[in-house]
Amino acid sequence: MEGLKRSREEKDCVTPEKKRSRGGDTSLQHELTENSVQPESCSLTDLQLKTLGIQSPESRRQLLHCLQKCWQLSNEPMKVFNDPIHGHIELHPLLVRIIDTPQFQRLRNIKQLGGTYLVFPGASHNRFEHSIGVGYLAGCLVQALNDRQPELLINKRDQLCVQIAGLCHDLGHGPFSHMFDGMFIPAVRPEIKWKHESASVQMFDHLVQVNGLESVMVRYGLVLPEDLIFIKEQIAGPLESLTSGSSWPYKGRAEEKSYLYEIVANKKNGIDVDKWDYFARDCYHLGIQNNFDYRRFLKFARVCEVKGQKHICTRDKEVGNLYDMFHTRNCLHRRAYQHKVGNITEVMITEALVKADPYVLIGGSSGKMFRISQAIEDMEAYTKLTDHVFEQILYSSDPNLSEAQRILQNIVCRRLYKCVGQTTPESHLNVSQEMLLAWSGEIAASKPRGTEVDLKAEDFVISVIYMDYGMKEKNPINNVHFYCKNDPNKAIRIRKNQVSKLLPERFAEQLIRVYCKQTDEKSLEAAKKYFVQWCITRNFSKPQDGDVTAPELTPLKRDWQSDDDDSDDCERHRASGSRAPVNGGQSVKTNLFNAQRDKQR
Repeated sequence: MEGLKRSREEKDCVTPEKKRSRGGDTSLQHELTENSVQPESCSLTDLQLKTLGIQSPESRRQLLHCLQKCWQLSNEPMKVFNDPIHGHIELHPLLVRIIDTPQFQRLRNIKQLGGTYLVFPGASHNRFEHSIGVGYLAGCLVQALNDRQPELLINKRDQLCVQIAGLCHDLGHGPFSHMFDGMFIPAVRPEIKWKHESASVQMFDHLVQVNGLESVMVRYGLVLPEDLIFIKEQIAGPLESLTSGSSWPYKGRAEEKSYLYEIVANKKNGIDVDKWDYFARDCYHLGIQNNFDYRRFLKFARVCEVKGQKHICTRDKEVGNLYDMFHTRNCLHRRAYQHKVGNITEVMITEALVKADPYVLIGGSSGKMFRISQAIEDMEAYTKLTDHVFEQILYSSDPNLSEAQRILQNIVCRRLYKCVGQTTPESHLNVSQEMLLAWSGEIAASKPRGTEVDLKAEDFVISVIYMDYGMKEKNPINNVHFYCKNDPNKAIRIRKNQVSKLLPERFAEQLIRVYCKQTDEKSLEAAKKYFVQWCITRNFSKPQDGDVTAPELTPLKRDWQSDDDDSDDCERHRASGSRAPVNGGQSVKTNLFNAQRDKQR
């Protein structure tokens, strides 16, 4: 009993120094919180704590972390969102203030997958819910790193800024998402290099200014303009070019927190929370299986130092799962994002917007009116530009919009341009708009003998699609760092030949699709023969249905035949009794004679 009493007395008499060394000074936390003392504003450093008499490095580190946790305590309740992908998620009040602005609510009216919704009936989700999901996952990854490695000294400012960047990373998307910056703007304003990321930065500045959020951000502990710069850098990369003598391009955070720039939009290897959300969300709405589980990645994520910079790493055993992640990305593009009907639907919407551009005006700042293509220059006007422009044109009474209305009416009634074939070039081609127009002329000039239908260059639409693992021809896993169980602080690389011999040899390819605007049966049949003849001339790969659509043309190209193809064709034609030429024009009769002669031998 005396021993128990003595242990209790010793426990009650723990000195403040002992409490700090144990990292459990709850009374200090309470005192600081009650007196609204914010360690961030005090700018306490390890050197200052040492000057105050705390000699132990471990004690100073734990005390700094304790003080930062004090600042993270908030009396304001978090708001709960019920998300179909992530379940019940909690968001900080500052994030809710951003969500409750017209600039963010605008994302409710922009389809996440653009024209793909017109192919997959379930893909009706919008940029709004995706952005909330990315903001939530950004907080999850920051919190996981902070819990696993307190020595990183991730503070509340860091966490809030990363979450805000995730929340606002897609503010700049235009109507039908990637169609707007990938197809429409290049068509009407080819002289400018404009991407939605730059518009996201502009829209974020506009959102903060017109809604008076600067004072709200300061009240929640952010430091301006430093944290605003940090948020925008996470969205669009460095805002300024490197100054002389500087190797670190960012201004919002020092190089010691370089890993924070890999959370929302990872420029190093593409593994970021943006992908995690759209993998899960898009697969859910498309009805496609998602083979990547971000929750497992969160369990193994940690920060390691590589050549003076800190990077987010994962366990070595997870390398196969990361290859699966990029394979999932490729499958989503192949099966949904680059679906041939969805692609041509977006081409037709783009054509309609191009024709309507001079006649659809949007009110902006100071009462000025802007065209659709000019709205990107004024965020007040751009806030009003969403997918609803489709119906605005379709139901307009302006006679100047009749051509655009005809195209949109064809989309509504599913009178779409038809795909006549798909091929791949032998090597990567740098394709320009001028080259596509030249190719249309080449196809029109590739009229095969015996074809009665005359088609013109303007009857063809050519679409070049890039399929890759996210980093063009490069293997993204080569830029990922891993760690081993025995030494979790040492970053290593794992090459493809260390993982499996069944992984892809190449990580990018081009697909060339050709569509025909003439959709009657005779024109389509002729267009397919035009396309096959063009592929022969251009030395592209044989279209998948080339032997069916143009059986008289495909045998003429020796490269398209193989020994297996020859024997299969021989057996097929022998069974059917067909006299269609095979093997470069030889008749079936000749092939049967040769087969009988070989049998006799």
